[in-house]
Amino acid sequence: MVSAGRPLKYTSKKKLQEAIDDYFEKCKGRNATDVEGEFIRDKYGLPIIVDAFVPTITGLALHLGFKSRQALINYQEREDFADIIREAKMRVEEYAERRLFDRDGVRGAMFTLCNNFGWSEKSSDSSEEEMLKKMDEMIGAIDNAAKRKAE
Repeated sequence: MVSAGRPLKYTSKKKLQEAIDDYFEKCKGRNATDVEGEFIRDKYGLPIIVDAFVPTITGLALHLGFKSRQALINYQEREDFADIIREAKMRVEEYAERRLFDRDGVRGAMFTLCNNFGWSEKSSDSSEEEMLKKMDEMIGAIDNAAKRKAE
């Protein structure tokens, strides 16, 4: 059966993988150089990186030439590309997950993990509920003790 719709942007797993690898390579940025081509270093002697950017699902979709984030997700539904797309998404997820341990990146990481990767912030409603119940019991006991003392 012939499928309707646009022809596939990528028909080769190898070409898709190369384009994905290129995206993640570009995310790393490049070493800043002076006019003589020498690396510019910070005060600790480390090379200064420029043009680096955070890997995102939308950024990956744009780099691959898709018109929407959903187009990338649709490729994951195709058996022949599923593993490649799943791994690429895991690489984005892994970056966000690492940012959970970085003071400056926690909020953004939490947002993307919850909204793009199905993570959830576990609510401790049950333990909070138990704690409130115990506090109510303690307050009740204190009130009863105060009433008995007043009698």
